[in-house]
Amino acid sequence: MVLLDTNALMMPAQFRIDLFGEISRLVGEFTPVVPVDVFNELKGLSKGCGRESSAARFGLTLAEQCILIDHERPDQPVDEQIIDYARRENCMVVTNDRALRKALISLGIAVISLKKQKILDIIRS
Repeated sequence: MVLLDTNALMMPAQFRIDLFGEISRLVGEFTPVVPVDVFNELKGLSKGCGRESSAARFGLTLAEQCILIDHERPDQPVDEQIIDYARRENCMVVTNDRALRKALISLGIAVISLKKQKILDIIRS
């Protein structure tokens, strides 16, 4: 199981990478999961115009191919939901968000992140 955050789902449109292909290259067969709040974030971002909203619209099409997961505490910020789920399910997280990446790594959770704006790489503590 690999959890994808909002900016991970936007990476293919922003950096022209094959997100699922890159993850497969790193970990083999995997099940992509996306928190419902990440899906909702993408919906909100997709309503505008410009590059970010275009990337969010593409991210929504990718998120629809994933398993959507609800969180037991929807009032909790999305990053905390991601951290809680990754700890509980012992899964990797794909993110390019520096603060989230740092928090995950400090907890011993492996992170898949963009390297040199071309490929994904696994970062471990």
